[in-house]
Amino acid sequence: MSCCCPHSRSAGRLFSVFARRYRKRFEKRGFEGSQHQLLEGLTRAGFQAASVLEIGSGVGHLQQTLLERGAATGVGVELAPRMIEEARRWADERGLAARTKYIEGDFMALSATIDAAEVVVLDKVVCCYPDADGLVHRSLGKSTRVYALTYPRNVWYVRLAVAVGAALMKVIGSDFRPYVHDPQRIQEWIADDGLVPCYQAMTPVWLTQVYVRERRALSAVAGG
Repeated sequence: MSCCCPHSRSAGRLFSVFARRYRKRFEKRGFEGSQHQLLEGLTRAGFQAASVLEIGSGVGHLQQTLLERGAATGVGVELAPRMIEEARRWADERGLAARTKYIEGDFMALSATIDAAEVVVLDKVVCCYPDADGLVHRSLGKSTRVYALTYPRNVWYVRLAVAVGAALMKVIGSDFRPYVHDPQRIQEWIADDGLVPCYQAMTPVWLTQVYVRERRALSAVAGG
């Protein structure tokens, strides 16, 4: 297993604390800017009637929105038990329970048991893993057609914020740390797996990219 178990356990505990708050925030405000970009990119790539695997699915709002907009089935893998609870509750309320499945645990530990899907999504997940190489390659292996991810931009103010966050985690005794990984290396790993860019956009903090397993991109790269 290529992950750090104490890190994963701490991440699960930390994000469980915010599960109810995440759901209430989405119910009140909807998607944040980077998630709107991610949805736009997935729409360009195409997810109608597709199976979706979301790694780091949180309270399920992104995956369930894809189902409401035409995806066929969704599987979410999530470290935080309370996030899973909220996602399942929300799926019941939205009439999506029969088309969703949530798996509690670390994707890096469970990857061999998880089926491939047409669309694989990692929204703000790469920054939660010390082993970006392992995470990206294992998750690429689960995508048969579309691969979408949002992760931090490698700019000074983001690196500073992440360093401060890591220091705070250490102060409170948590083994979890956030990371800024090199976007160029991530893009090279994806290209080496045979995917081509379909969409790219960014906010001041986040870089969103969508790739497809086709010889030519479905559309010109968008955004900046």
